[in-house]
Amino acid sequence: MQKNAKAPIIVGCMRLADMTAREMNAYIAQAVEMDVKFFDHADIYGGGRSEQVFGEALQLGGIDREDLFIQSKCAIRKEGMGFYDQSKEYILESVDGILKRLQIDYLDSLLLHRPDALVEPEEVAEAFELLHQQGKVRHFGVSNHKPSQIALLQKYVKQPIIYNQMQFSIAVSNMIANGMEVNMETPGAVDYDGSVLDYCRLHDITIQAWSPFQMPSWQGCFIGSEKYPQLNEKLTELAKKYGVAETTIAAAWILRHPAHIQVIAGTSKIAHLKEIVDATGIQLSRQEWYELYLSAGHPLP
Repeated sequence: MQKNAKAPIIVGCMRLADMTAREMNAYIAQAVEMDVKFFDHADIYGGGRSEQVFGEALQLGGIDREDLFIQSKCAIRKEGMGFYDQSKEYILESVDGILKRLQIDYLDSLLLHRPDALVEPEEVAEAFELLHQQGKVRHFGVSNHKPSQIALLQKYVKQPIIYNQMQFSIAVSNMIANGMEVNMETPGAVDYDGSVLDYCRLHDITIQAWSPFQMPSWQGCFIGSEKYPQLNEKLTELAKKYGVAETTIAAAWILRHPAHIQVIAGTSKIAHLKEIVDATGIQLSRQEWYELYLSAGHPLP
């Protein structure tokens, strides 16, 4: 496993498409200075523009590609009304396009972006094996997959699936709630993901938390939101105690979980990235972790 594969903070590149190559180069360099070297792309981010500018930035020099862990995702297609495609042909085509835009020889990891209802796992296995043999992809994973979908793929795929990207935050935490509210008739008791957190821990799959500050149903960021007064009060209290930003505490809550969940920092602002990185220096107590969880409206049975 490569050095940065389990890094706690990942730079999400979805919002970086509007940067110039020089701006991107400076951003990458500043992230590396903070020891953040894991970058997450997808072939659909900015219609491929995020990868293209990132690749142009690498060509400007000053950054060693071998110091970086570069990940991308494929399987979402935008033609017509949009659809998912995990066919062998499309996976191979996507990776070639990703590598061309990034101007690199290989990806450190490739994720299947969304479950494809028409997936033929034998085809995925053939694509992964070819990509691995050709040296184009070193590691593989999935995104937004539940345990049975991962198990079906892993039945055929030779390479271990080491990542699963899932939406996760203090406010969007059914992965925690359904394990806490067992045998209860409460909203959190509904298991929406097939106990994916436990499954991933059992099978050495690292969860990568996307939208780590998002409210449910895409209502925006919970930090500073009037919809979460108790949570924000507790975030402010702990931020003052530790001398950091509220964002730092919200990220530290995710990092405190023993599953070693990675936080995807989807920001184009270096100052905001630093606040998230600062979370690696905070070890919330068990009581503080639970207080944050409860303040977001989750019950304690």
